[in-house]
Amino acid sequence: MDQVFPLLGHWVWFVAAGILLMLELISPGVFFIWLAVAAGLTGLADTLFGMPWQAELLVFALLSVAAVFGGRRFYKGPGMEPEDNPFLNRRQMSYVGRSFTLREPIVDGRGRLTIEDTVWEIEGPDLAAGARVKVTAVRDMSLIVTPL
Repeated sequence: MDQVFPLLGHWVWFVAAGILLMLELISPGVFFIWLAVAAGLTGLADTLFGMPWQAELLVFALLSVAAVFGGRRFYKGPGMEPEDNPFLNRRQMSYVGRSFTLREPIVDGRGRLTIEDTVWEIEGPDLAAGARVKVTAVRDMSLIVTPL
């Protein structure tokens, strides 16, 4: 087995890096590029130092771990950066603490409230239309209101 691996040479790592870069292009996210960097650096190290294949695999493993963790630390991709709109896809949370006027009454603890052209289900004490309410909480897709 030792006779087969030395015949491959350091260029195998450069080919592996190219294949990993192609995988990066066709896959979602940013992951394979860090493995490609590790493969390229392993090929470079093998070119400079002529390492045995066991050392090459060890160097690749260590560089892969370092590249992935280092890359994740410095690359802030989607889902890794602070949100500039924390209520995106949770718009109802942005209404907590705000006051509104009821256009329709709350009957038997349930009603509807129109906010910015959107009709929301609300829960709260029975109130007449025209009453002012404050949104105090959110339960599922309903706004919890209290009278002002």
